[in-house]
Amino acid sequence: MHRSMDEPTGGTVPAGSRAHPYADGPDPGRVPDPARVDPAVLGALLRRHGWHRSGGARGRYSRWVPPGPAATGTSLLVPDTTAFPDSEDLLAEALLALTRSAASSARDILLALTVPSDEIRWWRDIPEGAAGASDWTGTDQLRAAAGQILLAGSLAVRGRAGYHGARHRRKARRALDGTLVGPAADGRELTAFVPVTSGRAVAVQLYAALHAAREAVDYQRATGGMEAFDAAVAAGVSRELTEAVVALVRGAESARITLAWAPAAGTPAGCPAGPEPVEFSPGDLPALRLAGARYLRDEPAVAVRITGAVVRLRRSGPRGSGVVRLRVLAGAEIAHVRIELDEEAYRIAGHAHLVGLPLRVEGRLENRGGFRRLTGASGVAPVQVDEAERDRLMKSLQENVDFFEEACAGDEE
Repeated sequence: MHRSMDEPTGGTVPAGSRAHPYADGPDPGRVPDPARVDPAVLGALLRRHGWHRSGGARGRYSRWVPPGPAATGTSLLVPDTTAFPDSEDLLAEALLALTRSAASSARDILLALTVPSDEIRWWRDIPEGAAGASDWTGTDQLRAAAGQILLAGSLAVRGRAGYHGARHRRKARRALDGTLVGPAADGRELTAFVPVTSGRAVAVQLYAALHAAREAVDYQRATGGMEAFDAAVAAGVSRELTEAVVALVRGAESARITLAWAPAAGTPAGCPAGPEPVEFSPGDLPALRLAGARYLRDEPAVAVRITGAVVRLRRSGPRGSGVVRLRVLAGAEIAHVRIELDEEAYRIAGHAHLVGLPLRVEGRLENRGGFRRLTGASGVAPVQVDEAERDRLMKSLQENVDFFEEACAGDEE
């Protein structure tokens, strides 16, 4: 069965849900429209998934059989062109046969025909002794690492940074809506299907970032220098990506990532038709960890002017400075931010909350804590909004009244 990227798996994966058209196995009642299927695309997908061409009338049709045991008694007759009168009938029969096929790849092929998708495959070489009782752990580890890699690619599409932290995550996750993930066989292999219409930019970015990371690791291992990792930021490499690759490789003898473009959409500009797999091994982990620490340390603070709704206030006594938590409405691509305010600014924030007005504040987002802290706060003032917007804000804040505290123990982070 295939699962959406936000289904609980024991690890953190990007949000985005879309039901797999064949999630519960072959479904003869749901066949792609043969009039919309290009025989060349079907042939390319069959070849990609290991099906073998076995005879046929050259120029008219070809016969395909699946790999492995499923080949017994199973074959597809696929027209080479739609120019002949019976081409559509042959396609309809081939698609129906795919829905009934026992080959594990049949559902992937039908999905790729239904929703043109770039395929990203992860493969981990796990020692034989690690199989068995630890399969569940390996499966969760593989799915979580794959989700982190996809999210790192989506974050890089939003903007280049050595460390993204909490920035851009909402848009990055939204760009992965519709991404589907196949089963993680024994924690060794996993495939993600990224729809071309909404996710091709992510797939292209990952192609550039993964190869840049591989080259940077090679340079560091050969010379001891980290300069290549600095340059790799422009290609989309970040702390998020290096941590994801470390998670993928940990516990394995090696790991490989392969991209394959959707045949129906063609090859993206500037990319090879058949990208070479990118491989990492445990010997690469020290360089990746060093790079991640370097990215975290060197990413600068960002000057911002944020507008947000006050959802929490905390201070140790009835007077003095305090800490305010805002739900960010504008000014920064983060969900919440924590700000320490002096007594006067804290009073303004409290009044803004009571009357249902958002607050505007200037300062610097610090990478400490994932860019969730604003330092050097100034210009704290309520923002006037119309009655409809004010009512909407008040309703939203009342639904989260538990967050509003004049004093509370612990840190709201």
